[in-house]
Amino acid sequence: MRILGIETSCDETAAAVLDWPLVRVRSSVVASQVDLHARYGGVVPELASRRHLERLGPVIDEALDRAATSLQELDAIAVTCGPGLVGALTVGVAAAKSLSLALALPLIGVNHVEGHIYAAFLDHPDIVLPAVVLIVSGAHTDLLVMHGRGAYEMLGRTRDDAAGEAFDKAARALGFAYPGGPAIEQAARLPRASRGAGRTDAVALPLPFPDEASFDFSFSGLKTAVLRAAGRSAGSPADIAAAFQDAVTRVLVDKTMRAARTRGARTIIVTGGVAANALLRSRMAEAAGRAGIPLHVPPLALCTDNAAMIAAAGADHLSRGECSSLRLGAYADMDITAPIPETQVGVPRNGG
Repeated sequence: MRILGIETSCDETAAAVLDWPLVRVRSSVVASQVDLHARYGGVVPELASRRHLERLGPVIDEALDRAATSLQELDAIAVTCGPGLVGALTVGVAAAKSLSLALALPLIGVNHVEGHIYAAFLDHPDIVLPAVVLIVSGAHTDLLVMHGRGAYEMLGRTRDDAAGEAFDKAARALGFAYPGGPAIEQAARLPRASRGAGRTDAVALPLPFPDEASFDFSFSGLKTAVLRAAGRSAGSPADIAAAFQDAVTRVLVDKTMRAARTRGARTIIVTGGVAANALLRSRMAEAAGRAGIPLHVPPLALCTDNAAMIAAAGADHLSRGECSSLRLGAYADMDITAPIPETQVGVPRNGG
C-alpha cells in the first residue's frame, strides 16, 4: 500500500507518502509555523488554521513530488482527526475527505497520540509488545501500555500542563525565545558542552508530583516555582533552566521505569516533541539499560509532529480492515483507548 498522510493538529502543516508494510518513507514534508507564533510566545489557534489553509495544498504537492508519486498511485488517505486545535484539524480533515471522495480511496482517521507511537515503528517495525509508552509533547504527557496493535491501556497522564507546555512557560518566565524546549535545553547544557551553563544544584525546585502511588503527572507547581525563582532572582536563568529540566526529566524517567517494571513491559517507547530532549533521551537510555529493557525513541525528525507517523498508523488500521466514513469530523479531545469516531471495518473504498 502507498499511503498519503496529512497532519494539521496544531502548528505544523505536514504531508508524507509511505509504503506499507515495507515501511519506507518516500517523503515527509513539514512546514513549520514557529516564525508566525514566536512573537506571541505560543500558538494562536486562529492564525494556525489560516496558515494551514495557505500551506496544505503546496505541502501535499511537494510530498508527492519528492516521492515521485501521483495521486493516482495512492492506495489510501490517512489524516489526523484529533486531538488538537479544532480549526487546524478541520483543514486537514476536509482536504483528506475531498481527496478520498475524488479518488475513490479509503479514508482513515488517525488519533494524533497514536501517530506519535507509530513514529517509533517507522524506525523499528518489529518492536516487541507489550510496551510501556511515554508520549510527551507540548499538548500531551501520557503513560500507557500498548498490548497490541491498536490495543492500549492508559496508566496516567498530566493533571494540568503537559511537559512541553511547561517548557514553553518556563522559558517565557526566564526570558528565552519560543519554542521553549530547545531554549531551556541550550541554556541548561552541561558545562563540558557550554561554558557557563546552568547547574542543577544551584536552585531548589520541587520534584513534580513524585507520588509513587500514581502514574499521573503534574507540572503546574514546578512552573510556578520557576516563575517565583525568576522573580526573586534566586539563580541565573541558566541555573533555573538546568534545575527545571532536571526535575522534569527525573519524574518522566522514574514513572516510566516504574510502569515498565510493574507491568512486565518487554519494550519501552518514548515519543513526542519533548523526546527530542537530549537529557531525557540519555537518562531514559541509562535507566532502560540498567533494567535490561529495550528502549525505542524515534529519530529527532520524527519526534515532533509529522505526517509520516500518521500515514503509518493509518496504514496499520487499514491493514486490519478499518476505514472511516466521509462523516469523519475534527475532534478537540479523543481517547486513544476508544475507537476512532466514524470508523468501522469493511466500509466502501471511497470511505462511504
